Amino acid sequence: MQRDSDVPNIETVARAWWVTGAGKGEILETPLAGPGSAEHGEVVTVEALYSGISRGTESLVFHGRVPKSEYSAMRAPFQEGDFPWPVKYGYSSVGRVVEGPTGLVGETVFCLYPHQNRYRVPASAVTVLPNDLPAERAILAANMETAVNGLWDGAPAVGDRIAVVGLGVVGLLVAWLASRIPGTRVTAIDTNTERRAVAERLGLAFRSECGADDHDLVIHASGHPSGLETALGLAGQEATIVEMSWYGDQPVPAPLGAAFHPRRLTLKSSQVGQIVPTRVPRWDYRKRLALALELLQDEALDTLITGECRFDDLPKSMARILIDGRDTLCHRVVY
Repeated sequence: MQRDSDVPNIETVARAWWVTGAGKGEILETPLAGPGSAEHGEVVTVEALYSGISRGTESLVFHGRVPKSEYSAMRAPFQEGDFPWPVKYGYSSVGRVVEGPTGLVGETVFCLYPHQNRYRVPASAVTVLPNDLPAERAILAANMETAVNGLWDGAPAVGDRIAVVGLGVVGLLVAWLASRIPGTRVTAIDTNTERRAVAERLGLAFRSECGADDHDLVIHASGHPSGLETALGLAGQEATIVEMSWYGDQPVPAPLGAAFHPRRLTLKSSQVGQIVPTRVPRWDYRKRLALALELLQDEALDTLITGECRFDDLPKSMARILIDGRDTLCHRVVY
């Protein structure tokens, strides 16, 4: 890992965002090393166009709140360094292939790669965008994958009454997908009333307070322990609550008294790192990502991208992006 002034050769060196301490980060030069062709097959070089900041997870990384017990599980596909820092972390990059197999050169692709202006990966690690998906919107692919996996865990059915608690990017995508199932009644819930406008632009019914406890399925995605209590209170008899929030090292009291046992509720975890077991015989990660990209072709989803900055501005912008989230959904980085 070298600083910008040390190695000027742009053919062998890339520039990447590194978390270097608690609430601190820098753009540092890092060798443009690639996987060996003999071991990994064909290799592509990608020039980044955009990347997306995943506020929930990246905030935990930025502030050093990844539990030691989860250091291995939390590693991103092409992460460098180790938690807590220095670490190069991120997983939502869209770019153009500039070197590689003839069929891929010139294609715009998505890759689970950190914030870096140029990188080399196995050709199998990139997915070509659908023709009708703008590169600017494709940064939502990782979030859409998470939403798809959450709904696979919840297994909603035609006509279900569904509540989604917490309207960050993932919560809004979950609610939007669920609302497209025929006959469903979907309620999008967040204490931040500024989420109303974006929810309604997605065709969702918004509430800032709890409603009836008659829901067949409740999905919690707020990232706040209090939201779990709200989610449990919304569940009807024999209902399922899917917990999609990841809290890092934050203690979370689970209010399992009151109606939890009399209603025979099911509290179920969901994590995008593993595909729902019942789908493993037919689905893999590549197919799931391809599905996520297809689902992003609706231009209404542009409303989820609420901010933008230049890559070079990350050292002075990242703290603001990750801390003040009331107005921020997905933040796009432009290269």
